[in-house]
Amino acid sequence: MPLATSLAIFQSCNITGVPKSTRCAILRDMAKVRKAERRPPLNKTHKLKRQDWAKKYLKTDFSKVLWTDEMRVSLDGPDGWARGWIGKGQRAPVRLRRQQGGGGVLVWAGIIKDELVGPFRVEDGVKLNSQSYCQFLEDTFFKQWYRKKSASFKKNMIFMQGNAPSHASKYSTAWLARKGIKEEKLMTWPPCSPDLNPIENLWSIIKCETYKEGKQYTSLNSVWEAVVAAARNVDGEQIKTLTESMDGRLLSVLAKKGGYIGR
Repeated sequence: MPLATSLAIFQSCNITGVPKSTRCAILRDMAKVRKAERRPPLNKTHKLKRQDWAKKYLKTDFSKVLWTDEMRVSLDGPDGWARGWIGKGQRAPVRLRRQQGGGGVLVWAGIIKDELVGPFRVEDGVKLNSQSYCQFLEDTFFKQWYRKKSASFKKNMIFMQGNAPSHASKYSTAWLARKGIKEEKLMTWPPCSPDLNPIENLWSIIKCETYKEGKQYTSLNSVWEAVVAAARNVDGEQIKTLTESMDGRLLSVLAKKGGYIGR
């Protein structure tokens, strides 16, 4: 009974008259309280495209793929994260209430094999359209990381990005092609597929560290510094575990006929 209340679970077992505190204490030994995951709905076309994608890349050497994505972090953190146990007699800490989480910072990063690329901060106030996205990649990814790589590395690297309009536009595609990232070097990406990008798991690791114990921030610079510090604590083995999970993800997509996979 996913997301059922403790009362509903006990009633389904024909057990009544048990106080809520006792029910929860019993359930903690075998279950966890979780919120439902929010994902875009998949229709038949989406599922077929996800299966086609999995078949196309099934024999790919994923150690050559650079997985990229953006993440927005706010001063207050995601809703519902500021929850946890406190001792009896202790008062819950006071949290600031701010509209839209107090504002936020847009962060871009990539992972390849066991290496983290970035994170890089999008300049405050910049809306990423095709032109600003390409300029951002030029100033960060290309100048600060890619140009330092060997010719053989560049020849074999496959660049993955999502289907945001700024990524998938004709302008951005043509610009990347001029950089040598085209055809088989630019991975096609199926719609509605955040579960297939291993960097999503990296974002979860970074957010957990950034907002642990319900931490809030007073400035955009302070939350950015916390993200950088959290990213530096992610070691190569953790990143390698994420990138090496791709074979299993593709097999899961095929087994579920294009449906969402567990993360």
